[in-house]
Amino acid sequence: MSHGDGDHERFAHYVQKDKIMASALDGTPVVALCGKVWVPGRDPKKYPVCPMCKEIYESMGSGGDEGKGGDK
Repeated sequence: MSHGDGDHERFAHYVQKDKIMASALDGTPVVALCGKVWVPGRDPKKYPVCPMCKEIYESMGSGGDEGKGGDK
């Protein structure tokens, strides 16, 4: 896990889709699978996927409803 070195700022993170929608509507922060907390605002397609989020997502199997969220 990153400890303030900025790594989390360089990645797109996995977050539950309903949480992304709620954040877009009311500006509440979301929590990524890796534990990062932020309010999405950037286009996640411009960033590589967080390796920690990807590892967690893949270990969950094909039934999860997480989606690729934006970065801060």
